[in-house]
Amino acid sequence: MSHSISRRDFLSAGALLTGGLLLPSWANALAPAKKKLTYKVAVVDLMILKRQKLGALQLTKDIGADGVEVDMGGLGQRETFDNQLAKPEIRQQFIDKAKELNLEICSLAMTGFYAQSFATRPTYQRMIQDCLDTMKALNVKVAFLPLGTQGDLRKNPELRPAIVERLKVVGEMARKAGVIVGIETALDAKGEVELLKEIGSKNIQIYFNFSNPLKEGRDLYAELKTLGRKRICQMHATDEDGVWLQNNTRLDMNKVKQTLADMGWEGWLVIERSRDATDPRNVKKNFGANAAYLKSVFQS
Repeated sequence: MSHSISRRDFLSAGALLTGGLLLPSWANALAPAKKKLTYKVAVVDLMILKRQKLGALQLTKDIGADGVEVDMGGLGQRETFDNQLAKPEIRQQFIDKAKELNLEICSLAMTGFYAQSFATRPTYQRMIQDCLDTMKALNVKVAFLPLGTQGDLRKNPELRPAIVERLKVVGEMARKAGVIVGIETALDAKGEVELLKEIGSKNIQIYFNFSNPLKEGRDLYAELKTLGRKRICQMHATDEDGVWLQNNTRLDMNKVKQTLADMGWEGWLVIERSRDATDPRNVKKNFGANAAYLKSVFQS
């Protein structure tokens, strides 16, 4: 039996072998590169004890964050927010200072609704419009609207029709302004998906707060997946006060990062709480530690 092999057979076998070895490399080269997701870290001016104060910007820089969520001011029983940013000269100071420090105003917060009723306040449209006008003047694309204790849809389900109706109106106002209003509710993720379907506006999304599922014993990572990339506009990426993020045993930030990567979500991670219970008023220490930790996870 001859062991000789023709030159043609040899070349054919070689081509097959080489092709088999090289094909995965070709395939990888032809596949689109996976987009690198971008995350920025912000603090809340109210929580760093500088609500609508120009000094919030320098403090944000000192803390090491990339931006700040600015509050619309107190509400109480006023017809609208006590909003200093409605004054052009004060607003310009914020714009100039943010530019000087290379910071962004990532969102405007209507925290007055934590204690006041979005469902029953007669002048809610004026309040929302004031926020939208300020957003436009500051070039901010996200507003934070908590439904608060009085708008808790688990404890006050009878308010749901009024809240849905009002959020439909807000959604249309936000659409015309070209911005997103992110709501925070007491519902779980499944309940929020249903609520958003009922509202039916792409301009109303969820402003996700890590502490809500955590304090209720729900699965934070599963809730993020249930909501999905297109329903979440921004995140308060902290837990209740007690320990810094890096010392929090019920929150795995690397798992959060992986979950968000799987979803393809990117955006602002806003530090609201997670202050050290033994030194809660030490703003630079608490928010500096949390900002550094979030950046080490999400910007490395």
